[in-house]
Amino acid sequence: MTPPRLTPLLAQFDVARARLTARMTGPLMDSGDGCDTRVSAMTDEEYLWEPVPECWTVRPRAHGPGPRATLLAGTGDFGRDAAVHPHPWPPPFTTIAWRLSHLSDMLTLRADHTAGSHGRTRDDYEVPGDAATALAAFETGADAWRAALLSVDDTALDTVGYCTYPHGSDAEEPFIDIVWWVNQEVLHHGAEIALIRDLFRARLR
Repeated sequence: MTPPRLTPLLAQFDVARARLTARMTGPLMDSGDGCDTRVSAMTDEEYLWEPVPECWTVRPRAHGPGPRATLLAGTGDFGRDAAVHPHPWPPPFTTIAWRLSHLSDMLTLRADHTAGSHGRTRDDYEVPGDAATALAAFETGADAWRAALLSVDDTALDTVGYCTYPHGSDAEEPFIDIVWWVNQEVLHHGAEIALIRDLFRARLR
């Protein structure tokens, strides 16, 4: 049985995920007013588009980190711009590639630290270098996170440190607060990705 307190958070996650996926893949998306809007699938050019100078993005590992970054997070042929603490201020503008990789990484690792090995870190996450692979990675991460949520009971929701994810405040928070946090990450990064898609489309007019 799904704990009653978890039910609305699951529903919110499902809606946020579905809207973001449709916004990135098309052919139709919910425009917010109940009407379907046509949208094209995201291309590699758009995935990596840098709207302003000195963006943080996903880049070939052989090229090294970008401006104000000190490392490329993840594993594989590509990495995501990152920096050791303290992070640059003001924060760099980040591409769709960076934001989507961040979301997929977070979902995948938090699922592992909730109902998996409890051992994976960002160094284990393979960063996608193209749009199609990134979209598939997001779906895989979202599926894993949702499955992890379905494994918990009411006691787990109140347990501080139930999720052992090492890159957040999980050790200090009841698990239900982490579930809420993940939802707002999908919501706000999803909105950012949608806006960058709009800007990319507008630049071609």
